Amino acid sequence: MTSLEAAAERVWPGRSPTLETLSGGITNKNVKVSLDGEPPYVLRVPGRDTELLGIERQVEHEATLAAADLGVGPDVVRFVEPEGWLVTRYIEGTPIPPERMREHDMLLRVAETLRLVHSGPPVSGVFDSFGVVEEYLAIARSRGAAEPQDYSWAHDLSRRIEPLRRKDDLCLCHNDLLNANFIDDGERIRIVDWEYAGMGDRFFDLANFAINHELDPDGRGRLLETYFGGVRAEDVRALELMRFMSDFREAMWGVLQATVSTLDFDFEGYAAEHFGRLRRTADEPEFQAALEA
Repeated sequence: MTSLEAAAERVWPGRSPTLETLSGGITNKNVKVSLDGEPPYVLRVPGRDTELLGIERQVEHEATLAAADLGVGPDVVRFVEPEGWLVTRYIEGTPIPPERMREHDMLLRVAETLRLVHSGPPVSGVFDSFGVVEEYLAIARSRGAAEPQDYSWAHDLSRRIEPLRRKDDLCLCHNDLLNANFIDDGERIRIVDWEYAGMGDRFFDLANFAINHELDPDGRGRLLETYFGGVRAEDVRALELMRFMSDFREAMWGVLQATVSTLDFDFEGYAAEHFGRLRRTADEPEFQAALEA
């Protein structure tokens, strides 16, 4: 019996469920669970040492419950402790291609969904993009990893950005708005995978979405307009600055994973890709203007 089969047996003893591995997960194992006569479930089993990535499973549970109540996340069925397994209802829907996400009508729907998330109730965890890159480096170095060549330069920039973003009130944020985490159920845009959720900066979410979907300056302006109802200079600056922090977090996540993970995945390449992209971001006139404003 595999570990996933054993987990399913514990959650649904004596039921003999059918398991189907879901694609897209790097950190966890996610399976669709089908039982006779019931709508399907998703069983999420955390990977090894995920607490080193700053993931708190209790906070993930709180955020997923909040997202479900908002009509954004999947319905939560069970939280299994102490392992932190999460059982949710399977969302029937379709993935949304990145190029489709860049279209105006879809940006309207995404902005509406993110406004709902950011209006949500507080959870017990905090997501600090400035602190997490330092924590990732400290853990990686304690495991024998060398400091990445680009870290010092990127960290110096992040220290300049940090005081410009500390003034905003914290709100519920997802903080991992990869394309694979969006589902169109035919009526609403739904978001899954709330393990990095916490109280944070809404502009990190907006920037994370913008850079992961390769929005150009016009696209970023449309995102701000659909989210806020207009485009203010201070919002443009905040979005540009946090695009850099989004990739810095992602790059350092790859550095740490390359040190601690046993998964067959090119984490070093992942980190290099995001270091390369944040260098390109730093060279853009929009970013330089935001930093100097």
